[in-house]
Amino acid sequence: MPPDTEDCQLSLPLQVQAPMPDLPAADAVAGRLRRVVLGGQLCHFRLRRARRRTIGFQIDDQGLTVSAPKWVSLRAIEEAILEKERWIRSKLAQWQDWRARHGAHRLHWADGAVVHFLGEELTLKLRAADGSAAVRVGRELQLALPAGASEAEVRALVQDWFRHQAIRILGDRVNLLAARGAVRPYTWRLSSARTQWGSCNEDGRIRLNWRLVFFPIPVIDYVVAHELAHLTELNHGRAFWHEVERLLPDFRAARDQIKNEELAALPL
Repeated sequence: MPPDTEDCQLSLPLQVQAPMPDLPAADAVAGRLRRVVLGGQLCHFRLRRARRRTIGFQIDDQGLTVSAPKWVSLRAIEEAILEKERWIRSKLAQWQDWRARHGAHRLHWADGAVVHFLGEELTLKLRAADGSAAVRVGRELQLALPAGASEAEVRALVQDWFRHQAIRILGDRVNLLAARGAVRPYTWRLSSARTQWGSCNEDGRIRLNWRLVFFPIPVIDYVVAHELAHLTELNHGRAFWHEVERLLPDFRAARDQIKNEELAALPL
């Protein structure tokens, strides 16, 4: 079983600060790859700017992603990474070991590679152009990257596009299915877990794996209905499946399809 996505955060002073001089304008680009030296070795990380009060660290099979408030300087972010060095190196080592044992599932991230989106094939096309970083045009996913872009850069941009699509698509499906029945109050967010398609706890917090957008809408709807049903029944008994069927009468074919899919086998 692959290691799950790991997260931690570092608290910051609560007062608002002005951007520091060493923070270039390009630093605001979501998902930009940067480098820092950890334990004498070069470590790449993706930097996301977000409206938050802490610096967050996420480790998954893609590596290290750092989420930080817009006002925090790059120097301060690098210092925070060094402060969490032991934790980061430990989790990165776990993922490196897992990736070494599952290398056969890796996609060659370059122009012409094929990915799946909502059950359809999209071909990656690199184009050195201004404008949107990634945009779908018919059966192509066009990326604003030069022909010599690294696999890490291509992969990062594709994953950012998929995650943004997941926010919109999963949000729409949650709202649609929740409206079909009286469900108690809930919140939902994206998950990057490599072990679960979705989850729901007793407090009504639902998590849905962003990788669900690889699959057709009926499969997405099944996972959404499954988690919404847990708002009523936190088990898999007869009453639970009655609730799933009430929300999604034709759920069985989609359930059978997702049962045969392995998160570990997906390219992202």
